[in-house]
Amino acid sequence: MTLGKLTGLFHIEFVARWRCAAYLTTNGRFMATSSLKIGDRAPDFSLPGSDGSTQSLRDFAGSRLVLYFYPKDDTSGCTIEAIDFNRLRPAFAAKGAKILGVSPDSPKSHDKFKAKHGLSLDLVSDETKSMLEAYGVWVEKSMYGRKYMGVERSTFLIDASGNITKIWTKVKVAGHADEVLAAL
Repeated sequence: MTLGKLTGLFHIEFVARWRCAAYLTTNGRFMATSSLKIGDRAPDFSLPGSDGSTQSLRDFAGSRLVLYFYPKDDTSGCTIEAIDFNRLRPAFAAKGAKILGVSPDSPKSHDKFKAKHGLSLDLVSDETKSMLEAYGVWVEKSMYGRKYMGVERSTFLIDASGNITKIWTKVKVAGHADEVLAAL
């Protein structure tokens, strides 16, 4: 049996049993992709923050949470997105929402990123990619014909009870923070 057929059979079995998709990564291991939808319970997490603290989903219980995933600190799109969310923090707070950014960068990278751009929003580091995988945002990407794994820019709006109320995938940076604010 070829690897393609084996991969396809595994995919069908995985989807049927666990109701989410899976694919073979470039390093030869299978990885599940989450198929979270509105109304689902948000996957729990506990990750190191940029200030040395640990942030968990339960820390936001009783508040709405804007959970945004971005590929890399200090790149053009990610910087614009972070600055936009940071600029709108008071408006989000007025609507009872907190903002948390997530990337696979280290806490030290987050500290430099925040200091360089005067950001006061919270950022957490998922270097193991466990949270990125749980939310289905660690995906295979392609650039100039080269395939690689990376973060799909996405945002999840989570209610005070920990349920997902809105999902934005394949986010375009321009105007996104304003769009999320309008959805509150």
